[in-house]
Amino acid sequence: MAQIKRRLSKTEQRRQTRNTDQSDDAGGWDHKLLEAGTPLWASNWLRLAVTLLAALLFTSAMTVNLAVSKQWTFGILCMVVAILLNRIRGRIITVSMVALSVFMSLRYLYWRLTQTLSFTTSLDMTFGCLLLLAEGYAVLMLLCSYFQTLWPLHRRPARLPADSSAWPTVDVYIPTFNEPLQVVRQSVLAATLLDWPADKLRVYVLDDGRRDEFRQFCEQAGVDYLTRPDNAHAKAGNLNAALSRTSGEYIAVFDCDHVTTRSFLQVCMGWFLKDPKMAMVQTPHVFYSPDPFERNLETFRKVPNEGDLFYGVLQNGNDLWNAAFFCGSCAVLRRSALEDVGGVATESVTEDALTALKMSMRGYNTAYLAIPQAAGLATESLGRHVGQRIRWARGMAEIFRRFNPLLIAGLTLPQRLCYLSAMMHFFFGLPRIVFLITPMAYLFFGAQVFHASALMVLAYVVPHLVISSVGASRIQGRFRHSFWSEVYETVLAWYVILPALQAVLFPGSKGFNVTSKGGVIRQSFLDWAMARPYIVLLLINLTGFMVGVAGLIRSPGWPEATSILFNLVWVTYNIMNLSAAAGVASESRQLRLAPRVQIELPAAVIHADGTRIDCQTSDYSHGGLGLVLPEGAPLPEHGDRITVAVLRDDYEDVFPAEVQVCRGRTIGVSFPTLTIAQERAWIGATFSRADSWIASWGRYRPDRPLRSLFEVLGIGMRGFGELFRHLFLGGRERLGRSPADPASDLGTKQS
Repeated sequence: MAQIKRRLSKTEQRRQTRNTDQSDDAGGWDHKLLEAGTPLWASNWLRLAVTLLAALLFTSAMTVNLAVSKQWTFGILCMVVAILLNRIRGRIITVSMVALSVFMSLRYLYWRLTQTLSFTTSLDMTFGCLLLLAEGYAVLMLLCSYFQTLWPLHRRPARLPADSSAWPTVDVYIPTFNEPLQVVRQSVLAATLLDWPADKLRVYVLDDGRRDEFRQFCEQAGVDYLTRPDNAHAKAGNLNAALSRTSGEYIAVFDCDHVTTRSFLQVCMGWFLKDPKMAMVQTPHVFYSPDPFERNLETFRKVPNEGDLFYGVLQNGNDLWNAAFFCGSCAVLRRSALEDVGGVATESVTEDALTALKMSMRGYNTAYLAIPQAAGLATESLGRHVGQRIRWARGMAEIFRRFNPLLIAGLTLPQRLCYLSAMMHFFFGLPRIVFLITPMAYLFFGAQVFHASALMVLAYVVPHLVISSVGASRIQGRFRHSFWSEVYETVLAWYVILPALQAVLFPGSKGFNVTSKGGVIRQSFLDWAMARPYIVLLLINLTGFMVGVAGLIRSPGWPEATSILFNLVWVTYNIMNLSAAAGVASESRQLRLAPRVQIELPAAVIHADGTRIDCQTSDYSHGGLGLVLPEGAPLPEHGDRITVAVLRDDYEDVFPAEVQVCRGRTIGVSFPTLTIAQERAWIGATFSRADSWIASWGRYRPDRPLRSLFEVLGIGMRGFGELFRHLFLGGRERLGRSPADPASDLGTKQS
């Protein structure tokens, strides 16, 4: 715990230094007003009048129609103001930029609704209305995003009583179904190392696979093993079955691949003792292995991944409005509150989010602590990743249909908006597909989806896109780089939209897909089954591009030429994203069952003759360690049996090891003969360190929208090259699913 306090103290100092101007801006106005003595401003009537006047002026300015030249002038001026403001720190500046972004986006949407819908043919109307709905959805999600993220809470841990006898009892649940024991065992052993009184902590493995090897391991590890006669309601049913057979006051839940740090409970539990209405405390999900995007595009630890935005920004914003979500793992729940809402929800396959919603409906509080306290395995293949997102999309759509946050009782207005945003997000597939195919309506059929000139369209749309991009980058830049959302959505759109719509329009049980972890990919290949939709859309866009170029060669008049150029730029952007999607489907080889984590720790190598060489670690995994030896030190040879000491705090752990790799001054060792006690000590010295994940989480270079655009363009070119190589140079045997992972496309089904 001392390690994490030191790390948090340093982080807090950096944050306070970085946000000095923000504090001045955010807190200075009220102070100055009080000093100046403004009794009129204390009047609610005056505040209401000023608010109404501001709203009237906002609406009036938003609805003014300008000629194309004046709109361009106004738009350029607003973009320059936004870019200049973005160079100034301060919370008030951020609020001002968001206000400007909202103004320009609503102005664009108003113009679209009032000036561009005079359709003359059914084809124009069809594509025009689809595009308008897609744009309306995008603006709605932009507004919800601003609402959630404009003023994040950044909650800190609450202090526990000094007397540990006053600490409550905690049950740790680790549910599992079909995951291999090698994935689960380190999570279980890490849970036994939690810094909590031994008589107040019990660890339970909830095995829906009912496997004897798991039972035997639990006996060796000294933890409880629970099963049930059936697998009804999948993970939710598994947790509820354990709830009726255990008695701890609080329940900590970890997915079976998540390895907790020792400090997890000490970080989380203080808020339950401080707030009697606190029902759930959630911490981030971080991963020490790359997901398919990061591995196949080689962006691991370079570009924020798909989930970083939620855990790095959105959850902090939700927490301000008492709407932090339960995410199924790395969280603690109060038993009495969980029982009060009927246990873990079973009405949706996203049981975690629905459980949090029910708690909010009952008036309980939820909290989010943005302090990584556990790490797990990311999905290895694109098929498994997509299968997981399909389940999330279907589950959130089920919740939207049965527990519409705008209609149910018990929520505050901000809570309704936070939950609505989360549910509506998973309908992004349809708008994304509309954006990918709409320019072809003009290039192929001459459909006029905008009843306006291309110059007028650009005069409205460019400021809207540029200012919203700058505003989003300012708020989200640490955890989401510009333009990468389009890549993620392009990859997932085709697969998530049908399950989401089906769950709303044709509800019914479709089973539960367990996202398997811990597999390997023995050779690089193009996952043809997953890439087929992107390839079809890519071919359509490439054809549209050639048709557009041919149209320009015919030397049309200026209005038609500008329309063609407008659509060609749009198609080029689509091609970039679709090529990047194809790059994600080009699976890179992954042979390691145990991914390595980069870390530098003091260590020592002890030879058989007793010679000790002090050195440093370079990385570690569940079953191995990389060591960098000093110059001049004698190097062991492959196959040598040595002893490795790893230092932590003021003592060291010693492990028998075997040398597997020797490269220069770096050696790689494995631990083939560890006992349960030694394996527990190894996890304590590595994965379970209190500061294991804090230093690396969110440590990406700052976002620069233009630089990110060129990065995505480069990824798109690379993806196009990978697609060409696999289709025309690699041979047909390199297409299809991985031979080592035949069921990887949609996970493993558990009914």
